[in-house]
This record gives sequence, C-alpha cells and structure tokens, in this order.
Amino acid sequence: MLAEDHGKLIFQDDFERNESQETKDEIGKGWGTNSRSRAAGNKQVDLKNGAMYISMHKVADHAVSVTHPAEFQDGSVELRFMLENEKDSLGLNFADLKYKKVHAGHLFVAKVSPRYVELTDLKTGNMDLKTRELRLAQKLPPELQEALKAKRKRFPVKLKTGQWYTLLVTVNGDQLTVKIDGETIGSFSSEGMAHPTKRLLRLAVPRNAVVDDVKIYAKTMQE
Repeated sequence: MLAEDHGKLIFQDDFERNESQETKDEIGKGWGTNSRSRAAGNKQVDLKNGAMYISMHKVADHAVSVTHPAEFQDGSVELRFMLENEKDSLGLNFADLKYKKVHAGHLFVAKVSPRYVELTDLKTGNMDLKTRELRLAQKLPPELQEALKAKRKRFPVKLKTGQWYTLLVTVNGDQLTVKIDGETIGSFSSEGMAHPTKRLLRLAVPRNAVVDDVKIYAKTMQE
C-alpha cells in the first residue's frame, strides 16, 4: 500500500530539546504563544519528555494559542497528541492575519476532544466581523443563527485519555478532512476552507493537551 501523498514537507518538529529556564515559554523553532498577552507572561508551554505540554494558566483569560507559520493553499498538518482528561481538547485553527474581514484572521478550525471531532468554518461563520459584532451584542437575527449552524459539523469519536493518537488534518479546496490513526473521522465542505492562503497554524488549547511530532505539508500554493 502506497503512502498517501501529503505534498511538500515545509516544517517538522519533534521537540527533542530543552529550555534554558522554567518560568516562561521558550519553545523555539519559530513557535509563538499568547502567554504574554493573555496569561500575564506565565509559562503555559513546557518541553519535556521530547513533547510539548500545553496547559492553560489559572490567570489566563483566553485559551492557550501556540502558533507557527504554515503557508499553503491546500495542505495538511500531521501530529501526535494526547488528552489527559475527559474535558480536554485540542484545536487546529488555521488563520490568515492579512485577511481583515474576520476577527484575528480566523479561517477555520478542527477541534478534537475525547468524545467528538468538530469542524467549523470561522471565516463565513462566527468570526466574520459583522457576524461577531452582532453575536457579542446578542443581536443575531434568527435566520443568521440558523445559518451559522450550517458552518459547523460534529463527528462522534471515542478516544482514551492518556493515550497517544496520530492526527491528520487535510485541506483540499473547500473540504476539511480529519483522520485519527489513519481512520477517516469525517469531512466537511464550506467556503471558508477554500481561502486562498492559510498563513498561520494555531494550536488552541482551552485546558490541557500534549503534542509531538508536528509536520506541516503544502500541496498547493496560491499562484
């Protein structure tokens, strides 16, 4: 059986390194975090045992966001992950900070929890600036509330806590597909996924998650 062609490998990280101190995030290799702006500079990412342990600090006012450039039109992100608690989750959030019609560049997200995988178009959904403004003001008209339901699709899974899994998230045109340990969990097509240039990967962690062996592949680039 031939290995699936994910495209050109543009980044990989096995986290086999040590930090020089233990009080602030120091991931290296081009990674960034929101700990300074959202967690008063407290450490939320720890490199240990050759993996990246992400934990939201008690003073944080936002989920942990661990970022890395990831520029492609169609492509994939593959990584190993472990969730240690039933309430934990890991989101792979794709963004384009140059696109100003959505909040914080949000395009779409694949969220994995022990009980479900959820795929959401943020660009034409919740993170569209006009939609977000109405939502925050609690003035969303009923027809828009109904339309937003079609921007998200959830698939049931049964994942064990404390166990490593391999996650593959693939973008192909307007289709977002998730595989776990080689098994297709689900696909969802929506126009936000077809945004011409994904520029940034955000690992979104509202509680805790462990990540290792990250690989980013570009299949096609914007002309």
